[in-house]
Amino acid sequence: MTDSAEFRLPASALPRTYRLALEPDLEALTFRGDVEIDLDLKAPSRDLVLHSVGLDIAEARSGADRLDVRVDAAKERITLVCPKPLPAGPATVSLRFSGKISEEMRGFYRSRYTRPDGTQRFMGTTQFEATSARRAFPCFDEPALKAVFTLTMTVPKDRQAISNMPVVSSDPLPDGRTRVRFAPSPVMSTYLLAFAVGEFDWIDGKTEDGMPVRVYATPGRAELGRFAMETAIRGLKFFGDYYGIPYQKALPKLDLLAIPDFEYGAMENWGAVTFRETAIFVDPQRSSIPQR
Repeated sequence: MTDSAEFRLPASALPRTYRLALEPDLEALTFRGDVEIDLDLKAPSRDLVLHSVGLDIAEARSGADRLDVRVDAAKERITLVCPKPLPAGPATVSLRFSGKISEEMRGFYRSRYTRPDGTQRFMGTTQFEATSARRAFPCFDEPALKAVFTLTMTVPKDRQAISNMPVVSSDPLPDGRTRVRFAPSPVMSTYLLAFAVGEFDWIDGKTEDGMPVRVYATPGRAELGRFAMETAIRGLKFFGDYYGIPYQKALPKLDLLAIPDFEYGAMENWGAVTFRETAIFVDPQRSSIPQR
C-alpha cells in the first residue's frame, strides 16, 4: 500500500499570496498563464516543491534567478531548483505555464450549451475540490495551505469573466480581448478558488443591507434561477442572524452559477457557488413544491 504521506508537500514553505493571470482559448481548448507566489520559508532552501498536473512550465524564476524545473508526474508535483539557497523568510517565485482545458469536469474545463437560436457554444469553468487546482496553475494544493488569491483573466470581448471576488477593472485590449481584474480574495484554500468565462445572462437582487446576489446562466435561462436567488437572500439573513456573523463580513457578494456540465450537485466556492442546472433551476409553471 502506498503511504499517503509520500504525496504530501514538505512543510518548509508556506504560500501567502498568489497573483494569477490566465488567458483561455475555449475553441482551441488551451490556456496560458503566469503566477507569482509569495512564500514564507521556514529555513534556507534550494528546492521548492509544489503541485502541478498536465501543465507545461515554460519558465520559473525567483527574482533574477532562473530556476530548474523537475517534474514528478506520478506524485503530481514539480520541484523548483534554485542556483543558490533562498534564505529563510519571505520569498517570491514566478512561473509561466500553459495547459489544456479539460472536458472531464475537473480542473479548468469546458462545458457545452445550446443557445436559444440553436447554435452550440462553450463556457469555461472550474471544479477544484479536492485536488484539481493543480490542473489549472502550479500551486500548493493542500487545504491547509491557505493564501490570498488575486486573479486576472484575459477573455474575448464578447465573453464575461466571473470569479470569487468582484471585478475591479475591465480594460479593452488592442487585439479585441478584455483584461478583467478581480479584487483580492480572503485567505482560503486552493480548492475554493473558482472562475468562469462565457456569455452569461443574469438576474440580480440585494440583501437587506445592500449586498449584491446574482444568478448567472447560459443565454435565455437566468430567470429559472429566480427562486434560488430569493432563497439565497433569505438564507443569508437567517444564518447571519443565527450565528451572529454577517456573510458580508468575509465576502462582498454572492454569485450563483448554473453550469450545464457539472459533476456534482453544487460546489461551495466562496462568493461564486457553482451548481448543476437541475440543482438550481425552478420553472414556476412546472416545478412541484418538493422540487423547490
